[in-house]
Parts: sequence; structure tokens; C-alpha cells
Amino acid sequence: MAYKWFIIVTAIFDCLIFSVALYTISAKLGWEKRWKAFVPGLRMYTLGKSVNLNREGLYCAIMDVIYLVAVAPNILLREGRATELISLIHLVLFVFLIIYKVRIFLQILELFGQKKTWVIVWLIANWLPLFIFGLSDKYQPQEARIADEAWEAGEAPAELTGSAADAVSEVNDGLSVNIKERTVSDFGKKRYLLKDIALNIPKNSLVLLLGGSGAGKTTMINAVIGYEKADAKVLLNGADVYKDYDSVKYKIGFVPQQNLIRGKDTVIRTVDDAALMRLPKDVTKAEKNEQIKEVMDLLGLSAGQTGLVSKKSGGQLRRICIAMELVTDPELFVLDEPDSGLDGVISREIFTKLRQVADEGRIVIVITHTPDRVIDLFDKVIVLARDSGKVGRLAFYGSPDEAREFFGKDSMEQIVMSVNGKSEGGEGRADELIEKYAAYAAAREGGLA
Repeated sequence: MAYKWFIIVTAIFDCLIFSVALYTISAKLGWEKRWKAFVPGLRMYTLGKSVNLNREGLYCAIMDVIYLVAVAPNILLREGRATELISLIHLVLFVFLIIYKVRIFLQILELFGQKKTWVIVWLIANWLPLFIFGLSDKYQPQEARIADEAWEAGEAPAELTGSAADAVSEVNDGLSVNIKERTVSDFGKKRYLLKDIALNIPKNSLVLLLGGSGAGKTTMINAVIGYEKADAKVLLNGADVYKDYDSVKYKIGFVPQQNLIRGKDTVIRTVDDAALMRLPKDVTKAEKNEQIKEVMDLLGLSAGQTGLVSKKSGGQLRRICIAMELVTDPELFVLDEPDSGLDGVISREIFTKLRQVADEGRIVIVITHTPDRVIDLFDKVIVLARDSGKVGRLAFYGSPDEAREFFGKDSMEQIVMSVNGKSEGGEGRADELIEKYAAYAAAREGGLA
């Protein structure tokens, strides 16, 4: 009985004092309607959203309401199994609420530029730090870290003159991409991630995908390979990636940034297992073994194929990951930072291998944050930029030399900075360069560029 009343009193006290604490800090968090701090559920959703953690805020909102609703049965029902079950549910919800609230509080600490040791104070009394941050002039949110909506996708693309998509005709040879738009629903609001991205990439091409944070590089890749569909038409050597995905997926290889491989297996066993899982069922054992041999030889893995994966160097691990996808003989091969964490020599070795992969008739698209040390190996450069409406758009597609001339820059890094926002230390010329490229693409299509 005493435990039941302890839970009830704790819940009511927590609700009231936490709401008051939220009200004191809500102004600094940019809440326009501060009364939301006193509405269970809505207060947590608004708090999560104000620090750009919408999902955590929603989860907390749901549990916040259920947690408080569970107090009533504890008061009204007599002792018994029902109240014991409700008390247990109450306790479980309390634990989960703590977990998600900690995530949100950590984001608040980052917003105010404070150390994570504040979590200790928060665990003792979760309302106390909110009171302190809200009432003291000493604690102010840092402008550079405010996560209001600065990095969210835009609700409307910027109204720009022309579109590169108008100048591009689809082709049946190579990769033909025409993304009209890629949108998401954010709690009832339609947000734009990408718009008007159209280009044709021929076979035997090693392509660099550039763009600042939030420009939509990963979103574009996911749309192109069919992982996340957009309002688009994507053709891979004439096959529609969206309509014929069940068959086309075998022609697409993707290597993520992380090395997702087991350390206790040998190199050859790792690649063989990948072939068994990824190759179509009608591929014979002899054909599979021949494909594995070709890939191992190409990537320089044959000599140490019986060694354990855990004993391999960083560069060798990346080559093993590449082999696991390349063994399917993809027509389109996409890699997200294949040189991540590698020094210049090893990085060049990886990209030299990718150059060979492209030369065998494939299309290879790569995202890397250190492009200038290997730019001579690339055929094409795609530059994405975030327009003033916070929507990813195509700012350039062409050869590296054409890119330097178009942007008036000497390096790929300088090109990215020209389209990055001023808040990122860039030049903030995204809209200008997107419009410039639309005219450039139209002139090139007409034979004038």
C-alpha cells in the first residue's frame, strides 16, 4: 500500500514541478506557446522538437500520458492483481521515460554548451537543471548549436529560374536519373529533401558525389538504388530500378561506411558467404567460384584469403567489404566513404582499385570527404547544394576540369565551400549556382557549352 501511494505521489509531483521547470526554460528554447509546458504529452513532444529530436519527443509524449493515466486505477482500485499489474506497467513506463528524457536532456546540454556531468544532477532531480538553465543569465543557448529547424528539410523549395531536369533526356545505356522530388511527412508537414536532379552517367564511369551537410547525398543515393523511393524514374541500362526492383537489385552493389563483417571468419569464407546470399539462385557453383576468384584477384585479396578477417589492416578490411558487394558483378556500384579513416597511400590504393572496377564496364559512385587527393582518378563530379528553402538540388554535373572552370575554384573542397551556407563557413552561393547550372545544362544539351 505504501509503495502504491509512493508511486502516485511521485507521478503527481514529477508532473507539476517538471512542468514549471519546463516553463522557465521554454523561452530560451524558442517556444512560442509556453503554456504547452503544463500539458502532459504535448510538453514532451514540444521539448523534443525544440532540440530537433522529434522521434524521441513523440515517444516521450505517448509514455508521459500513459504514465499519468495509470495513476487513476491505482487510486480507485483496491489492492489486488490488477493494481499490482498497473503498478508494474507504471514502473516500466517510468524507466523508459527516463531513458528517452536523458537523450533529450543530453541534446539540451549540447545546445547550452554544457558538460555531460550535468546528467548526474538531472538523474537526482530532472527538473533542477531546467530551473537553473531557465532562470540564470549565465546559461544561454549557443547560436551555432541551436537545432530549431536549421537542419530540417524545407517545407517549400526555393523558387529558382530554370531546372537542369528540363535539359536532360533519359537514355537506356548507363544510369539515367530523373528525381522530380523526394519528400517526407514530418508529423503532418510535407518536407522536401530533394528536387529536380537529372543526369545520365555512362558506363565505365567513376563518379564523385559532393555536397555539404544536409545537401542530400545519402538521400540521393538511397533514391537511385531503390532503397528509399522518390517521385523519380531511374533506369539502369534500360531497366527501371523501381518497377523491376526484384531483378535489378542484383545489379546494384552498395558498400556502407562501416565495415559490417565478422572478424572470426577467413577472408575467402566471408566473400563466399556474401556470394551465396547475394547471387541469384540460378548461378551455378562453378560460376560463383569463378566470380569470387576474379574479384579476389582484382582487389589483391587472393594471397591472404585464408587469413582471419580480424587480423587484416584497415585498408584490407575496406577491400574485403568491397569484394563482398563486387562478387555479385553489379552494373552500378555505390560506396559511402570507402577511404574513411585511411591514410593517403592506402586511400589511393582503394580508389585505384575502384578505377579498375569502373573500367570493366561498371558505374561506380563514391562519396568521400577527401576527394582532392584522388580526384585525377574520377571521370565525373556531381555537386549537390541546399537551396535557400533547405532542399537538395543539383548544382553541377560534369568532369572535374569542367567543375573547376564552372565554379572558378582550384579544388573540390573549395567547390563544396562555395555552395555551403555562410553559417557553415561557406560562401552561401547555393541558389546562384543552382540557377547557373540549369542554364549551363540547357546550353550544353543544345551544343552551346
